[in-house]
Amino acid sequence: MKFAANLSMMFAEVAFPERFRAAASAGFTAVEYLFPYDWSSDLLAAKLRYYNLQQVLFNLPPGNWEAGERGLASLPGREQEFSEGVAKAIACARHLNTPRLHCMAGLRDQIIDGQVQRAVYVNNLRHAAQQCADNSIQLLIEPINPIDIPGYFLSDFGLSLDILAEVNATVPGLLKLQFDIYHCQKIHGDVPAWLEKCRNHTAHLQIAGVPNRHEPDLGDLPMAEILEICADIHPDLWIGCEYRPKAHTPTGLEWMKPYI
Repeated sequence: MKFAANLSMMFAEVAFPERFRAAASAGFTAVEYLFPYDWSSDLLAAKLRYYNLQQVLFNLPPGNWEAGERGLASLPGREQEFSEGVAKAIACARHLNTPRLHCMAGLRDQIIDGQVQRAVYVNNLRHAAQQCADNSIQLLIEPINPIDIPGYFLSDFGLSLDILAEVNATVPGLLKLQFDIYHCQKIHGDVPAWLEKCRNHTAHLQIAGVPNRHEPDLGDLPMAEILEICADIHPDLWIGCEYRPKAHTPTGLEWMKPYI
């Protein structure tokens, strides 16, 4: 199976630029993380080359993260800023040879009608996904549970499938799903059933233990069974290890050995 270290959460024992070395030393051949924008693209590209790592995913600019914003795609009146963010992300992805970008939806704006916000979201996604496709990049959306991000606009896997159908109505496959097992369990439960429902729409997987988002083998999920399902229906997809290690990151990687 193909596992990518999420450097925003893993190897926090060292500063971010040193996490590339740590990931490679632990046996990873690929990485993902939330955002590259605080670092020089040349620096990140050099780290990837030196440690022979593939960058498989990062997020579009989320707006003002420190102020609590969690994406711009569904926010009316922010279309220009969103479009500029898409261009910035594409330029960075091309520099880092990154094949996938995740577009955060943003928070539900209770002042406006939900259908209006949805229409803004779909329109932004359609244009952003086409711009990404023109640059050989796949755009993804991800349902996020309302406990980790209260008020997140896309907090339901069923809604995500509806959004995908709407965006992809004219160009099939333009937009795909980032399926996070942790978020699925927190939102719906029954992860195997949802993996099957979403199998034709999923382009990237992520894992973590539930409920505490530690190593995948810590918690309530039968992770061995779920990983077996993932290997069966998504044998070629990267699986992002988007979890917060309970203690020392390398020590906690024992769970991965049977799968690599």
